[in-house]
Amino acid sequence: MEVHLVNSEIELTSVAEVILQLRTQYTLDSLIEQIKKQQKLDYQLAYVVSDGDILCVAGFVVGEKLAWGKHIYIDDLVTNENHRSDGVGTFLINWFKRYCLELGCQQLHLDSGIQKFPAHRFYLINRFNIASHHFSITNINGK
Repeated sequence: MEVHLVNSEIELTSVAEVILQLRTQYTLDSLIEQIKKQQKLDYQLAYVVSDGDILCVAGFVVGEKLAWGKHIYIDDLVTNENHRSDGVGTFLINWFKRYCLELGCQQLHLDSGIQKFPAHRFYLINRFNIASHHFSITNINGK
């Protein structure tokens, strides 16, 4: 298994097909369009590949905040449904830990929907802490 960062249109299309397993509200074309918009704001994609198969994908940003210092925030993390429970998610999280150190980041963050109990177990096993409650207004119009 190897981790790569997306650097081409061909890679983007391949990883987008896996991200669709998490972000089902998109079509392949609309997802690629959205990713390209976010890439202009420093969004990156890392993926695990083995024998030509995309096993796991994570979209992330490197940032700095008063509260966290320099950090990586993982926006989207999905293991290909054909490779779940194969250890590939842990492989990618361990890569992120090393990548944080390489970039001089002090912290690694992500959010997980409150209903995603298997994901929560996975994050806790991989040394993430439940550090805060995330609050949001998802319809700012109030309607």
